[in-house]
Amino acid sequence: MKLFKNSLTIGGFTLISRLLGFVREMLMAAVLGSGPMASAFVVAFRFPNLFRRWFAEGAFNSAFVPLYAGTLEAEGQDAADGFAREALSVLLSALLVLMLISEIAMPWIMRALAPGFLQEPDLFAKTVLFAQITMPYIVFMSLTAMLSGILNAHLRFAAAAAAPIILNIVLVSILLSSPADAETAALHLSIGVGISGVLQVLVVVLGCRHLGIKLGLVRPRLTPGVRRLIRLGVPGAIAAGVVQINLVVGQIFASFQEGAIAWLYYADRLYQLPLGVVGIAMGVALLPGLTRQVRGGDEAGAAKTLNDALVLSAVLTLPAAVALGVLPVYFIEGVFVRGAFSASDALATGQALMAYAFGLPSFILIKVFAPGYFAREDTKTPMQFAALSMIVNVTLGAVLFFTIGFVGLAIATSVAGWINALALGLGLKRQGRFMPDRALLSRLSRLLLAAIIMGIALAFMAEPVRAMIDTVPGYRLISAVLVALAGMAVFAFAALITGAIRPSEIKSMLRRS
Repeated sequence: MKLFKNSLTIGGFTLISRLLGFVREMLMAAVLGSGPMASAFVVAFRFPNLFRRWFAEGAFNSAFVPLYAGTLEAEGQDAADGFAREALSVLLSALLVLMLISEIAMPWIMRALAPGFLQEPDLFAKTVLFAQITMPYIVFMSLTAMLSGILNAHLRFAAAAAAPIILNIVLVSILLSSPADAETAALHLSIGVGISGVLQVLVVVLGCRHLGIKLGLVRPRLTPGVRRLIRLGVPGAIAAGVVQINLVVGQIFASFQEGAIAWLYYADRLYQLPLGVVGIAMGVALLPGLTRQVRGGDEAGAAKTLNDALVLSAVLTLPAAVALGVLPVYFIEGVFVRGAFSASDALATGQALMAYAFGLPSFILIKVFAPGYFAREDTKTPMQFAALSMIVNVTLGAVLFFTIGFVGLAIATSVAGWINALALGLGLKRQGRFMPDRALLSRLSRLLLAAIIMGIALAFMAEPVRAMIDTVPGYRLISAVLVALAGMAVFAFAALITGAIRPSEIKSMLRRS
């Protein structure tokens, strides 16, 4: 399986999207800061985004892709297209009903998601309005996810990975052209979310047409294939969306502390760069190939694929986690401090980022281990582990929030992530489907050592680099970029010296790509 090449394709487009997302968040921080309109937009956008993860990335990545790929391999393209049309019709019908109910019930939904806003009626009203405007996004993005799943089952990843770039292009354009007042800017951003959803659907529709896939709508019916999809998709949706669910739980508590929602959001956006580039790319690339190996009876090959994915994930994740943990405020200052986003906002956001950095490797592990279950059409086990982690997140988050404030919510999210990841890994190991040998453990230990060496180097070089260029316009951002690049170089050197990475492996991967 061309895991490196496929991950590189998805990760490359995701990296472009996340870098544009950085530009978007920088502009958003400058215009909205951590004020009430920032909180209103974040809450409004997170609601359809949560359902997108449940319906789209959850149900259709965990259930639809294995079923579609299995039908394609066993019965051919026509049968697979027929199953896709049935699923598409049922999905669209369910989404339209959900959207209509949500639009009507939005004031009550926001009471549950942001109860702290009830103390400020104007802020609450704006949040409801923005959420109603962004709600159609769930329909467009769920359709995009399903069509992306079809493309991924054919091992065509480029169009699906490129589609999210459109959201950032649209929102960046709005922020650059929108009036400076925060309320108008937040309103325009809410409208832009829906526009980007339409454009993303068009991108993957063209990708499917290019492959000759025949799609359309039929009368929605609960056929055997659709029933099986629902049976697998509901627990898969919960399992795959646990990180987002935990973030929403944190948001409910954070609504009672002024500025906390925005601080947690900006910290989330920074650690989402490695999570998006590595974790999402790895999860999407793994599932179709693992499904084929399992269907073909190659259990040894599937276990090796998981080991390879762990090593590749560690190479790309550990240095990011250590860097964000060692210099959280430094990077937040570089990316966000300008306009309405103050130095005190950077300090608060940095505290949350440090807590999220501790959990970053666990969030990546979830993306690696979960396909090991989904490829075997087992979505209930990951759901059970996800439920356990949610209980931990809610309980610990409540205790820590009322003890140490909003940072406790980030700590609880990370702890819950580790519980979920370890449970998934140990479950696969007990089933004999994940076999970490001495070579794997040795490699991971060496990678961790290389990351620690890099972290020590970053701690010593950060302030001198900033002091050298503090008269240059934008010196905070420039110094953050320079330190990040230097950290990558130090990690690569340390990994080579410790034997965590071998030159022959790098050459081999590049040749295969």
